[in-house]
Order: sequence, then structure tokens, then C-alpha cells
Amino acid sequence: MKGVGRLSDGRVVFIPGALPGECAEIEIVRQKERFCEALLISIAGASADRQESACPYSERCGGCAARHMRYEATLRYKRTRVFDALSRIGRIETPAMHDTIGCANPQRCRNKAEYAISGTRIGTLAAASHEILEIDDCLLQKESSVQAMLAVRSWLRGRQTNPLRYLVTRVNCFGDLCAVLSADGRCDLSDLVRVLRERLPSLCSVFRCDLNQHYKHALDGNCVKLYGSDAIEDTLCGLRFSLSPQSFFQVNTAQAEALCRKAVEYANLTGSETVYDLYCGVGTISLCLAQNAARVTGIEIIPQAIDNARVNALKNSLQDRTLFLCGDVAKVLPGRASKAGSADTVILDPPRSGCDRRVLEAVSAIRPERIVYVSCDPGTLARDLRVLLESGSYRFGEAQPVDMFPWTEHVETVCCLYHQKKDYISVPYEPKDAEYLK
Repeated sequence: MKGVGRLSDGRVVFIPGALPGECAEIEIVRQKERFCEALLISIAGASADRQESACPYSERCGGCAARHMRYEATLRYKRTRVFDALSRIGRIETPAMHDTIGCANPQRCRNKAEYAISGTRIGTLAAASHEILEIDDCLLQKESSVQAMLAVRSWLRGRQTNPLRYLVTRVNCFGDLCAVLSADGRCDLSDLVRVLRERLPSLCSVFRCDLNQHYKHALDGNCVKLYGSDAIEDTLCGLRFSLSPQSFFQVNTAQAEALCRKAVEYANLTGSETVYDLYCGVGTISLCLAQNAARVTGIEIIPQAIDNARVNALKNSLQDRTLFLCGDVAKVLPGRASKAGSADTVILDPPRSGCDRRVLEAVSAIRPERIVYVSCDPGTLARDLRVLLESGSYRFGEAQPVDMFPWTEHVETVCCLYHQKKDYISVPYEPKDAEYLK
């Protein structure tokens, strides 16, 4: 998180580590025509929201940018961030918003971790850097995840060469641990698997991910099981979910339940509705909705996630109320809608980049009574809502921020749109200025 000030010449200056209301000595390190970036040297008057960080690595690690803030202050910051995006980019005048739903305990709350590996080093990435910071603990992660990282470190120290690039861990609500070892190409990791099995009593499975040549993230490749079960099982809102190593599942289970409950509330189902859940992943929201809907159709581009979603529907006896389709939402939705007809409710839960423009156009053509949008980026959320609202067909309801990622600037948001219930002519929207692209 960055503090924002203004220089005597009117330029905005961004200061990592500074809080609103503080008087600070800074050093300008980067200058542009309209803004500058600075380092925080000292603070003359500290904010009442400032606190000592509980993590010894927080000033160097890129994972927690807000450990110096009281937790309640981070929740206010996130609400403001969403409000500003909806007002400025979405052009929604005074959007109705709730306070951010915070974690009951923001420590050890994540169920997934990615540790970077280079040579004999494993840890987190340093702030604004690709340098690996070797940590001995992470207060965001479960203890068993940290122990897995330390076990891999001990194995690395005795090797001349190392093909590994990442360790990815997932810990379910029962404490079971799944480890994914991402490597440059195929390699023999049998001795490392033995080390992990000896040191980690909660280990339930190990996979090797053979990374693609130009991989984009830690699991961008082909996963091969080396030990244990094919998938890890977790629960959410009383439902059971089977998760393959590459499937998306919210990293904070308690907060994911709060998010799903709010999405179900906004959908306001009575049992007779048809629903489209776009970018459905392993079916978490789909299955929560299917308990009170006539039919839910989920669309997702990742084949493993769709396989999981179909298994999850069977696990929860909801297979007769759900249909899961694999493909690009922008390509599948128009054809599906023309074949199966309209829907009463549409759920949008896209990646950080937001919705494809074609998806927004297809949703507007379907004319659902309600649109529930789940977003992990306020900027792309506001951009997409502006497209839907300027069609003239919908009005904004309200927004609910959820703190899925404590001690960071990131925030999850659930919001709802309602159909205006009037005849209209759909006019293709063209952005009036570059603000749409921000």
C-alpha cells in the first residue's frame, strides 16, 4: 500500500509505507510529468492507525504491504478503494456500499501458498523484485505449508543442480496438505518425495508440474501425480469440493464462505430460477446457488476445473440441477443462450483482468433480472459495470467488499445489478475516453 501526497508543484507523489495524515521525510526516486515515486525516510508524526509489524520480513517481502497498519484501518482503506473505483471509473454517483467484511482472525488464514525457488534458495519474492527472500515463517500461511517449504530448502542445500522453480502448497480445512513441485521439464524427484513424506505427517499428495517453455505462473504446465490422492477435498458452506492441483479455489476459506453467502443473498433465488455462472471454476458458487435454483449452468475454460465441478455436483447430490460446460465464456455463452434461452440470474466471477467485452454484450442480450458480479479487482469491476449500466438496461444495487487477502491492498467485491424492467433498444457501447482502459 502506498501513501499519497502532493508536492509544491502540484504533482502527486506515491510513498510506500506512509499513512494518511502523517508528516514524513521522503526521498524522490522516480519522477514523471504528472507524478513521482518516493522512499519513506522518517515520520515526524505517526498516524493513530500505525502499528509495529508482527512479521520480521514485512518491510522486505512483497506479500504483506500493510502490516504497519491496524487491521481495522486496512478494512476502511479497502472500502474506500472500491468506492473510488465505482465512482470514478464506473461513474456511479455515490454507490451504495457496506463496510468491508473482515477476517475473524487475519493470521494463518490462507489455504494456498506459492514459494519461489532458484538454485538452492526458496522463499517469497522481495517487494518490487524477483529476488528470493529466504523466510523461516509466513504468518499468512498454515504451519504445515511453512514446514513443507523448510523441508524443500533442506533438500535443495545438498544438491549441485536444481530443476525446481516453485513449491505450491494447499491445506484443506481438515489439515491435509497437497504439495506441487513445479520444474523445468521432467525430472526425478523421488528422493524429495521421500523427504516430504518423512517430515510432513499431514501430507496427502505430491505432484510434479512440468512447466511449459514460456510459463506464465507457477502451475502453467502438465501435472503428474507422484504420491497420494488424485485430488484434495475441502468444504465450503457445508458442501464438499474435490480440487485438482491446477483448479482455482479461493485462498481464504472463511472469507470465501462470506463471499458465497453474499452472492446467494443477491441472487435472491426462490427455487424456480435458471442461472448462468460464468467463469465458474470448480463450481463453488454454482453449487451454493443450485440448492435454491431450478437449473445452474456453469462455464469455465479450464478442463480440470470443469472435471472437478462435475464431480463436486455428484458429491453433493446436485447433478440434476447443474450443467457444467468447458470453453471460453465469450464463445460458449452466446451459443448456449440462443439454444437454451434466457436466464433469470447471471453470476460473473472473472479473473483479475475482468470480463471479455463479448461476454458483457452477451449478458446484456440475455436480459437477466439480476446480475451478480464477483471481482478481485476494483478497477476492472468498475469498468465492466459501466458498460452494463450505460446500456440503459440496469441500475446499480449495492456493493459488499470482502477482505480475502489480509494485510494487502487486494480486495474482493460482490455487487448486484437489477434490470430496469422497461423496453429499451440495445446500443453498442463505445468508451468516451481512455478512462475505460484504466
